Amino acid sequence: SVIAVSNGGPWGDWAWPEMCPKGSYASGVSFKVEDPQGLMEDDTALNGIRLHCSHGGDHSGGYTAESQSGRWGHWSEALWCPHQGRLVGFTLRVQAPQRGLLSDEVAATSARFACSNGPILEGPGSAWGQWGAWSPQCPRAVCGIQTRQDPAWGLKSDDTALNDLRLFCC
Repeated sequence: SVIAVSNGGPWGDWAWPEMCPKGSYASGVSFKVEDPQGLMEDDTALNGIRLHCSHGGDHSGGYTAESQSGRWGHWSEALWCPHQGRLVGFTLRVQAPQRGLLSDEVAATSARFACSNGPILEGPGSAWGQWGAWSPQCPRAVCGIQTRQDPAWGLKSDDTALNDLRLFCC
């Protein structure tokens, strides 16, 4: 099954889905985030999300699932669910469309992931926008990811990078 939220950004297309290797599940996550660019510059904020896959809570496998990520920003360190927890749900922080002549569209600015054993993992995104409702929860664990990405349009354009997210349940 697929879990999603209702507040994702409206731009771009759904990229390819990517799954954790068979028999593994997502127990960690990292975030690709562009720092604020300053007045009159184009901000993209959240550019990508990478799931870190585990077999039975073992984090040493090094397997990841990513889908498509934007070109800006840097990857954060992985955040892990403690005590063999698994990712089971998420929420997005999204800046609603500004629709102004001089406004800078940003779309998704941060994300939070719920662990099966209670903790919430929050990315290092920006404070712009509002948190939406939580997705439904996967009964067992998250095993895959698909992103909605606005492509890079080039010089003097308004890029938004990551707009929306879907996760696949095991």
